[in-house]
Amino acid sequence: MANEARGVSNEAVVNFIQRNIVGVAVVVVALFLVIPMPRLLIDVSMALNLALSIIILLTVMYTPRATNFTTFPRIILFDTLYGLGINISSTRLILTQPVNARGTSSGQSVMVQAFANIVTGGGEGATPVVIGMVIFIILIVVQVVVITKGATRVSEVAARFSLDSMNSKMFDIESQLNSGAITEEEAKTQKAAVRRESDFYSTMDGASKFVSGNVKAGIFITVINLAGGFIVGMVLHGMSAGEAILSYSKLTIGDGLMSQIPSLMMSFATGLIVTGSSSDEPFDKQLKQEFTVSGYVYEIVGSALALMGISFIRNGPSATVLLVTLGALFFYIGFRIARSQQREKEKVVAAAAAKGKNQKGGGPADTESIAPLDTLSLELGYALIPLVDKEKGAELLERITRIRHEAALDMGLIVPPIRIVDNMTLDPNEYSFKIRGIEAGRSKIRLGYYMCMNTGNVAEELEGEKTKDPAFGMPAIWLPEEKRAEAERSGYTVVDPPTIIATHLTEIIKSHASEILGRQEVSTIVNRVKETNPVVVDEVLNGDKKFTYGEIEKILRALLQERVSIRNIVVILETIANYSAITHNTWELTEKVREALGLQICRQYVDEDNTLRIMSLSQDLSQMLLDHTVRMQDGSEPYAALDPVDSRKWDSVMHTAYNGIRGKGFLPIVMSASVVRRLVWNSTERELPDIIVISDREIVAAGKDIKVEVLGEIAEDKGVNIQNV
Repeated sequence: MANEARGVSNEAVVNFIQRNIVGVAVVVVALFLVIPMPRLLIDVSMALNLALSIIILLTVMYTPRATNFTTFPRIILFDTLYGLGINISSTRLILTQPVNARGTSSGQSVMVQAFANIVTGGGEGATPVVIGMVIFIILIVVQVVVITKGATRVSEVAARFSLDSMNSKMFDIESQLNSGAITEEEAKTQKAAVRRESDFYSTMDGASKFVSGNVKAGIFITVINLAGGFIVGMVLHGMSAGEAILSYSKLTIGDGLMSQIPSLMMSFATGLIVTGSSSDEPFDKQLKQEFTVSGYVYEIVGSALALMGISFIRNGPSATVLLVTLGALFFYIGFRIARSQQREKEKVVAAAAAKGKNQKGGGPADTESIAPLDTLSLELGYALIPLVDKEKGAELLERITRIRHEAALDMGLIVPPIRIVDNMTLDPNEYSFKIRGIEAGRSKIRLGYYMCMNTGNVAEELEGEKTKDPAFGMPAIWLPEEKRAEAERSGYTVVDPPTIIATHLTEIIKSHASEILGRQEVSTIVNRVKETNPVVVDEVLNGDKKFTYGEIEKILRALLQERVSIRNIVVILETIANYSAITHNTWELTEKVREALGLQICRQYVDEDNTLRIMSLSQDLSQMLLDHTVRMQDGSEPYAALDPVDSRKWDSVMHTAYNGIRGKGFLPIVMSASVVRRLVWNSTERELPDIIVISDREIVAAGKDIKVEVLGEIAEDKGVNIQNV
């Protein structure tokens, strides 16, 4: 039982260490700094430190992008602390254990003694020690002056340029997103990569200081080892001055090499990672690709070496043999590279010839695929290009991105990327917004000027070039930038050019939302719902009375035509599923969906008192529309085919009602029976595009949260009777 308990305890300890290996390692390294360590542990740690530095160096070489090795700055900090801990422990061991005149001792680190013997040649006397010290000093100078200093400088420059170019890169991504070159998910990924790159080089700038500090600390510790060993040898071990210097110098060299070689590799790795390119290929593949650009380079080098060797034939025959041999080798390498490149060119030519042979004639239009029209595009005259120029702020790009997000929040519509292009056929100050290649809006603006609108609060009118607001058609004037403050003091609403275009685009998107929505957008919306509400999606798409994306698209388009938000898509799909067993008629289902969204629809049009003020449509007019309804066999939208007499009567009554409601300052809201609501809207939306038609069932569905006030009745026999106004 005791053995079993001991086994369970050991297993628990091992599992704990495995789960917390990094934390355990940090604690052990910290202990190196203060607690004397056994010689064996110090030797093992030195070997691991050397191996770790080689692993890190090779990892850097085989990592394509610097930002892929995101933990490197923290690894530098950890390795620095680890190396210093070992150095301090080995220093303590050197000074506490006695040594003989040859600098050896059974109590000293075997790694330190081994490296000391390698550098000094293992000989006795002052000469090997002096040679070893010279080599060690040269190594220190190379590391401090060349590698570490260079890596630190490159880190500083890389961090500065990375931060300076961050905004520019973000604008590039926004431009590609708005032009449709990348999706929103790709834009998020690229933005995250830019932020990661900026963070990485910023932290590398600080981490490189640890590398240089580690080198300086190593030099300082080496000097302390030498001075401390000299004192300890003479005072404690009774050595002469010469014996103490020679003995402890040897150990100091070994200890310094054991600390500086891993540090040198870390410095080299730091230099490699901060000087790396943005290529996705590792360093070795980049070298192979870039050093095999042309085989003629190696042929020329080989010829030059051979000629140089021949010129040495009298005074240095050995050099001649070496140079001619290397020259022949380089020439052979160049010949192989050139031959391989020639074969690749022949393959490309043969493939192009075969492709041309398979084509059956015709011009480029016959052989090249025709690019589809952009769903949304904004064309600019050349004078407006600065609005999307990243070097000049690219204000419009940011506004357009915001427009797409606001449309998703407001209408529930996933607006496709807006491609921005310049159009030389437009007036320099003109822009045009197109939906699937068809123009939906156009206007002119003036850069350097502000559009100033009088909304009724102007105390003193100013003189300026008259114009109209493109979004709402309000009269306005253009004023130069220096008069902006004066216009604001006078009470004008002042709007800058990017805001003018952004507002115009927003209104166009709202009024043409049904045209923007397509099957692909419907699929995207449904797939997002499926992530959180898979049951309702499965019931609609895969149930007994399953619906196609086209049928769902018709319902959503009908809602968007009347500016009803489809953001509450779950309720819409649930309503479709609820009535799927009764009907598949999309127009009847649209009315059922509107009833389910009754509160949402009514809230769009209530006033400050939460009151919905409406005009009701008489039963006679409703019956007239029903009697003239034409229902198409192909499932197209039904419509009221009124005869000329009834059509004039209908137009007259509705125009009178519209003008009466507008004249009183209310929204033109008409309430009708659910069965004729869509017919009423169809019969009036062309002449009265801003009319709002709500069914009685939608108002009932809104419940007690909405107060309703009937202003009057629209009737055939008595015209329009507006009451209670």
